[in-house]
Amino acid sequence: MGLPVIFTPQAQADLKQIVRFNRRDSPDRARAFGLALVDEALSLTSFPERARVVPEFNEPTVREIVHGSYRIIHEVLREPAGVYVLRFCHAARGEPEIEG
Repeated sequence: MGLPVIFTPQAQADLKQIVRFNRRDSPDRARAFGLALVDEALSLTSFPERARVVPEFNEPTVREIVHGSYRIIHEVLREPAGVYVLRFCHAARGEPEIEG
């Protein structure tokens, strides 16, 4: 059994904004893309350390995986154990701000 994946309020807000923005082009594709981002994040339940360390932070517990043009930034904690999805952000938008 893997670690639980927890979506922070900021990550949830990011996801809503991404889907809302993409809905202008195609509601069906926007929904499918949002679900694909969630599925990718949920895949972190097993072996979350496979992701690379976020270069801007250089903190071993803060990592990212890339899905399309989006970065899924997460933190792997042992206490309380879990993978905390911190942000979904477009790679072209520069350094992500992590609330903390």
